[in-house]
Amino acid sequence: MTTTLSFIEKDSLIHKMTGTTKLLFFLLWSIAAMVTYDTRVLLFLFVTGCVLFKVSKIGWSDIKVAVWFMAVLIAINMIGIYVFAPEQGVEIYGTRTVLVHIAGRYSITVEQLFYMFNFMMKYFAVIPVALLFILATNPSEFASSLSKIGVSYKVGYAVSIALRYIPDIQRDYHEISQAQQARGIDMSKKDSLMTRLKNSAAILFPLVLSSIERIETISNAMELRGFGKKSKRTWIIEKPFMKRDVFGILTAFLILAISITMLVVDGGRYWNPFI
Repeated sequence: MTTTLSFIEKDSLIHKMTGTTKLLFFLLWSIAAMVTYDTRVLLFLFVTGCVLFKVSKIGWSDIKVAVWFMAVLIAINMIGIYVFAPEQGVEIYGTRTVLVHIAGRYSITVEQLFYMFNFMMKYFAVIPVALLFILATNPSEFASSLSKIGVSYKVGYAVSIALRYIPDIQRDYHEISQAQQARGIDMSKKDSLMTRLKNSAAILFPLVLSSIERIETISNAMELRGFGKKSKRTWIIEKPFMKRDVFGILTAFLILAISITMLVVDGGRYWNPFI
């Protein structure tokens, strides 16, 4: 069974970088995307992120479920923006070019479409790097990277366990679902939505109980090994810094500098092509 949003081992340049490098790169990249609405910068980030994803050798089949899920959320967000602020683009760019008048205060304007496009591109600029960070970083190495930048190792270890638990949840859900279907509980589209929701409880309750049991087992094991007694700890999976890591961090700072520079050039967060 293919899992989503869990570490995928590949022999690529991205995978060879340390978790600290990938964490800093992701944070700086996200800040660069958040501070600007310049279409040129956002398109550059999106294209570069796609290139980095290609370099990582992670295939479309590994991320398609997560991408479709995020696409639905973005679409809902875009609809919400238009419903509650149909003239936001007009207010920002200072001009109003109506393409279609719908009703009342709702009109489709070039400025609003451009604003919503930039808003959508902010998601597209971050998503490839976010997925890359999750899929190309070993959870244990991620925990050590958090520790390196000053985060408590207890927090890092909790995040590591959470990331490791995602594929376990998926596997348990799949196994429980098959077992319940073998007992005659139908989860197909043949039944009504309410029937399927009711039948899903036959999967969710065992899943919750198995999760609680696993949590208790892990907490007992950690307690028996004296977890949390010391203020610091060592890590089994920890890579040394190499030239590629320095290059990656410097590249992230350069991208952030470009994004901030464009704020000065544009005179603000928004690039206005209508003036």
